[in-house]
Amino acid sequence: MEIAEDVKKYIDKSVLCWLATVSKENIPNVSPKEIFSFYKHDTIIVANIASPQTVKNINQNKNVCISFIDILVQKGYQLKGTAKIIKKSHTNFSEMEKILTQMTGGNFPFASITAITVLQIKPIIAPKYILFPNTTEKEQIESAKKTYNL
Repeated sequence: MEIAEDVKKYIDKSVLCWLATVSKENIPNVSPKEIFSFYKHDTIIVANIASPQTVKNINQNKNVCISFIDILVQKGYQLKGTAKIIKKSHTNFSEMEKILTQMTGGNFPFASITAITVLQIKPIIAPKYILFPNTTEKEQIESAKKTYNL
């Protein structure tokens, strides 16, 4: 599924994403990831910096869910798809590594990358936008800043 420009915008604005995986025993695992980016038309890439359970689960069950939000606007996306672990020997590893290394400044080495082929995209919005339809993003940002003492 093609990743729209608005989704890419939220990927760039989000500090963290949460990657959900499931083991072969159907035990879920959710792990925060800081180094992730858009890659090609239907793919998200995530650096596997300290992710042994994530890698193990993906090797057993390729179905994943990744979500990210702009914490001030309180909007973002949930993407579901299939993942594979890209090792240094893979032909696209260097190209993917270059994108992610720019984000780490080389300070966080990683031996593999999770590549997620996106199959489904769903928006995430704070309940306030639904309960109070006249809420503007500016109002939501101000509210979030007060809540988080920013």
